[in-house]
Order: sequence, then C-alpha cells, then structure tokens
Amino acid sequence: MAVEFKVTQEVLAAAKTQWDFDIAGGSKHGFKDTQLAGKPYFCRMKMIDTHTHLYVEAFDEDRDAAIAQAIAQGVEEFYLPAIDSTYTQRMLDLEQAYPEQIRLMMGLHPTHVKENVAEELAHVQEQLEQHRYYAVGEIGIDLYWDKTYIKEQQDAFDQQIKWAKAKQLPIVIHCRDAFEEVFEVLEENKGDDLFGIFHCFTGTRADAQRALSYNLKLGIGGVVTFKNGKIDQFIHEIPLTELVLETDAPYLAPVPHRGKRNESAYLNLVAEKLSALYAQPIEFIAAQTTKNAQSVFLRNNF
Repeated sequence: MAVEFKVTQEVLAAAKTQWDFDIAGGSKHGFKDTQLAGKPYFCRMKMIDTHTHLYVEAFDEDRDAAIAQAIAQGVEEFYLPAIDSTYTQRMLDLEQAYPEQIRLMMGLHPTHVKENVAEELAHVQEQLEQHRYYAVGEIGIDLYWDKTYIKEQQDAFDQQIKWAKAKQLPIVIHCRDAFEEVFEVLEENKGDDLFGIFHCFTGTRADAQRALSYNLKLGIGGVVTFKNGKIDQFIHEIPLTELVLETDAPYLAPVPHRGKRNESAYLNLVAEKLSALYAQPIEFIAAQTTKNAQSVFLRNNF
C-alpha cells in the first residue's frame, strides 16, 4: 500500500527502524533522519499480526495463498497462538515452511481445558523445554461457552503463567465473559516478570487500565471496526504505545468482511480504523504497533 503524505518529526521518530522509504522518484534509500522531513514520499507499511491461527483447517485449501496475500499487504511476521496438542505438529510444519515469517507460541487454550487437562499441560511443558517459542499462549479463562471446568481453567492459567515467568516469556491472554476471574489470577502473579498481550481486548475503559497495570499490551483486531464493538468509543484515549495489531484469523473478520473468514491480509483494515480514531497516518500506526509488538515478543533482545 503506497500512501503519500508529509513527513513530520514525530513520524520520523516512530518510524526510524520500521519503514523502508521509496522516494517519489522511484529509487530506494535508507533512512536519512531529518533529511526527509517535510518532503513527500511513498512508504511500504510493515506490520506484525500478533495473533493468527494460520494452521487451522479453515486455511487448508489456500494457506500459502493467504500468507502470500498478507505479505503483499505488508504483514511481515505472524505470531501463532496454540490451541491444544492436536495442533502442535501443524504449527511446527508451518514454521518450518516459513522460518522467516512464522513465530510460534505454546499453551493450552481455555476452551480446550477438559478432563484431560493434566495430559495437555504436560504437553505444553514438554514443548517449552524442547522448542523455541515466543510466548505462552493463548491462555486464560473463557466462561462464554461452558463453566464446567472453571476451576481447571483457573489452575491451568495460573500454572502456565508461572512457566512463562520461569522462561522469561510473555503471556498472551484469552478472556471471554471472565474479566474478573482473569484479573484475579493476574493479581496473584503480578510483578515485573509478568508481561504480554491481552488478546482481542473487548473490555471497558476501566478493564483496559487494569490490564495495562499488569504490563500487558492490548491486542486490537476486527472488533474495533464493529458498530457494536464499543472499544472504538474510548480506545483513542489509551496511548498508542500500549496497543498491538492482530487479526485472530480465521475469526472476527473486520468490516467489510465481518461474518466471513478472517485473514492476516485484513490487518491493514484494523490499522486504518486506528488511524481514523487516533487521527494519525496509517503508516505511523503500523510503525508504532510494530515497535510495540517487538517490545513484547523480543523483550530480552529488544
């Protein structure tokens, strides 16, 4: 996506390590600091999809094409959250196929906490010892579908947080109809070694502030484009430094694709909405949220 606008010092500061510049004449240049200030240019956005399930069955027919389309839209990295042990090999295979783009997480999704929770958690622990993962996730509590295993969900969430802290890894939280339950577990584990992303944030302004107090960035996806999503009413009051972009593909496609399969290629639609809400160029949104994502996933090397 090529957009022409006037470079400002603020944009230059945020973009310094994030953007490639294509000067209007067509030649490529490295970053020249204030040399470009006030001059029109074209830039290719670089974005990170911090949450996408590219390995699931919904992409079996056109996975490579979906990834290629996302890359063409400027998505350069894809962070894949785990669900349960049945998907681990699919994730590893996709990482092997796209080693420069795919980044994996490991964890047990709360809706997959069942009677075999001990076995599933053993798998998570084993994987964390055997393979490089960039986060423990997605983990958390989901009381929307079923409350049968609420105690097991709470215990699994707590245990996986402790593993993340021991490994100095971020956590990626799934929360649905369970903000108080999630915050209760986070409170018990708070500290400088607790950090990560509150995935698919759909809470209130107060929930947002509470999440930030636990060193969590807010994962913003398609919901911000929904008329009934509500977070669009206050998200601009949250510093942009606290947000990361995500799709949660194949779920929660943004407008105008709502109700259809979501794709990482639609990440730019989320960025566009935030651009409007923050009254900032979309390139600025892309650059800042990319920096934010890197500060989470590469915290020990950032």
